[in-house]
Amino acid sequence: MITIHEAAYADKSTLRNLLELYKYDFSEFDPEDDLNENGLYEYMYLDHYWTEEGRHPFLFRVDGKLAGFALVRELEAKTKNLLPLYEMAEFFILRKYRRSGAGQQAAIGLFDRLPGRWKVAEVESNIPAQKFWRKVIGHYTNGKFEEISEKGWDGPIQCFETGGQPE
Repeated sequence: MITIHEAAYADKSTLRNLLELYKYDFSEFDPEDDLNENGLYEYMYLDHYWTEEGRHPFLFRVDGKLAGFALVRELEAKTKNLLPLYEMAEFFILRKYRRSGAGQQAAIGLFDRLPGRWKVAEVESNIPAQKFWRKVIGHYTNGKFEEISEKGWDGPIQCFETGGQPE
């Protein structure tokens, strides 16, 4: 059973540590991202998740054990005629929980928690992520999503709307 918790500022060091694992895994798909002189990848936007409006850090647990995280950005707030627009900035499930359904449960939990319009983008070389997101979003929306490309991004982007209730 997966649980999703909005990360408090006190969780920042935990999230920073998980980001190192995530960026290590992701380095296979981003040859430009190198370790710094301290042997860390670092994530330059981490502090922004507690200092800027519209940024949402989450931690995932499976049976009470830390299992991953997500960083979600609100690109556009709700306006008169439009739902808010969210972007999955980063999403990570520890390897031991992959292929167990934990990632799908976490993604669906986030979509339900933050109803609105969503964009989920993958880099072109990250085929496993593309397969995962197409499957999860396809299942979640009954195939009612659009896959687009945008100038300045190298890879597919799935766009869809969610109908869940905010917590």
